[in-house]
Amino acid sequence: MAFAVSSNFAVAGPDQVSILLGSHHVGATRSFEEVNPGLFLTWTEVAIGQRVDLTVGAFRNSYGDGSIAVSGAYPLYRTENWGFDLFAGLAWYPGNGDQFNHAVDDMVPLGGVQMRYRNLFIQALPGGGNAVDATLTYGLTFPLN
Repeated sequence: MAFAVSSNFAVAGPDQVSILLGSHHVGATRSFEEVNPGLFLTWTEVAIGQRVDLTVGAFRNSYGDGSIAVSGAYPLYRTENWGFDLFAGLAWYPGNGDQFNHAVDDMVPLGGVQMRYRNLFIQALPGGGNAVDATLTYGLTFPLN
């Protein structure tokens, strides 16, 4: 994703902060931690022709360990109160990469849709692990202006 970053990203601070609160593992065949606090910073519309948001953050993953992630989000629909985006990225799951169908060591590809209503967000990721059909994550997001 680094090749897609414009010069604005390097000189401007993030535009929003998101606080991850938790997750729900749809169709889980084993137990997961559903309280997953995390903090993410987003630079809006800084990549690929000023159209894609870039996000970086850290969180407690569903295996009880710390993880970091980077992602890009392409907006499909946005108003002041609503948002609907496609997103893709990578997350580092130290020691847990083997829990996923697709991973390179402990680097796991992520992708899905994210929705926002005012300050609330939810992300839906199709099942990428060996024991879930899908994962829903949720939290709060705030502008930094």
